[in-house]
Amino acid sequence: MKYSHLPITTQLNKLIDNQAISLHVPGHKNMTIGHLKQLKKTMDMTEITGLDDLHHPESIILDSMKMINKHPDYDAYFLVNGTTSGILAVIQAFSNRDGNYLLTRNVHKSVFHGIDLTRQSADLMPMIKSTISQHYLQPDFERMNYNQQNLAILTYPNYYGECFDINTSVQSLQQHHIPVLVDEAHGAHFGLPQFPKSALESGADFVVQSYHKTLPTLTMGSVLFIHKDAPLKEEVVRYLEYFQTSSPSYLIMASIELAHQFYKDYDSNSFFEKREEFINVLIQTGFEVVRVDDPLKLLIRYSGYSGYEVQDWFETSEIYTELADEYHTLIILPLWHEGDSYPFQKLLKKIETMKLPLKKDKELKSLPLVLEEGFYSSESLEHTKWIDIDLAENKILAKHLTPYPPGIPIFLKGEKISQNMIKLMQYYLQGEDRVEGMKNNKILVKDE
Repeated sequence: MKYSHLPITTQLNKLIDNQAISLHVPGHKNMTIGHLKQLKKTMDMTEITGLDDLHHPESIILDSMKMINKHPDYDAYFLVNGTTSGILAVIQAFSNRDGNYLLTRNVHKSVFHGIDLTRQSADLMPMIKSTISQHYLQPDFERMNYNQQNLAILTYPNYYGECFDINTSVQSLQQHHIPVLVDEAHGAHFGLPQFPKSALESGADFVVQSYHKTLPTLTMGSVLFIHKDAPLKEEVVRYLEYFQTSSPSYLIMASIELAHQFYKDYDSNSFFEKREEFINVLIQTGFEVVRVDDPLKLLIRYSGYSGYEVQDWFETSEIYTELADEYHTLIILPLWHEGDSYPFQKLLKKIETMKLPLKKDKELKSLPLVLEEGFYSSESLEHTKWIDIDLAENKILAKHLTPYPPGIPIFLKGEKISQNMIKLMQYYLQGEDRVEGMKNNKILVKDE
């Protein structure tokens, strides 16, 4: 049968036909890592007799979730609507408690969506910036103000694979009787030999992991871990029904199961051998390679050129990276293993044969992030207008500004715009980022 116009199918087939090489999520890397070939499309079934019910698991789904036993203090819950659904469920469960939420500035946009749904507000923690990635790294507890907040949400690791002392951070919050949700979306592989420890070791009340980002799972397959002593546990589980489809994908659930078995059996020796070989080829070709805390991630630079330009060079060779910014290109490595079908030698050959320009001296300016504490309100702004960014000082922002990827708002609805914020907006305009909430040099502000 001939089809006239199928834009999504056509573009996906183009990437497959061109044998595109993945250095981005999901963790199965175009089905070359892990055991997802055990899945059959005919497994796309529904809750018939014998297949249990995700919203009321009593048999095979319950047994499978019990197998996700990364830490004895936690129960695991499948998420088929991605990590977002787990985040929304936890936030909603705490909406009837007195007090604000407490957030790091680098939480995913789904956190703000969750708070908007509760029609409540949040205190923003003062932050410490990474000198490596130039992005938010961790909360600054020396400047923290506690005000009987009902739930704290931390991002660990950050998008660039940088970690901090999550144990001390969680303990500091819990000592002030603040339950903690850790968004460990990019750390589903943590706990493997020679990788960072997971936030599950910190005693956090809730930890959510995007299995699909770094483990070989179908996209949208995630897991919410709830501590046995976590408050409002039953409420959280109840809200999972609200934020997850009533027709869950058995393919996604089966892929989580397979990925966890992969995690339990994983031998990291092959990974680190190939990683060193890969890094050596990058360096010999002329790239600068920046190692971060998570060995699965590398930052690639080339003197005198932006990360966008480096990303373009890779894509010209049909190698697709996770993201780029002014400073570097972020790549996410595969969890190489014995018997994988990842095109490793082809990847090395493509990089070795790249024709790169002469390097140039170019000083990289520091990214002017907002590091002080702040306040977020979910209040709806009815009267708004679009204005030029250069005229926005002291105006109230009416729509998040969110570079994508990674989907982390840099400025929030309700914040008063400072000159420093305008400089950062101009920085993003000069680059090649896609920023949701910004168009044609204009932003949406409260019409006063």
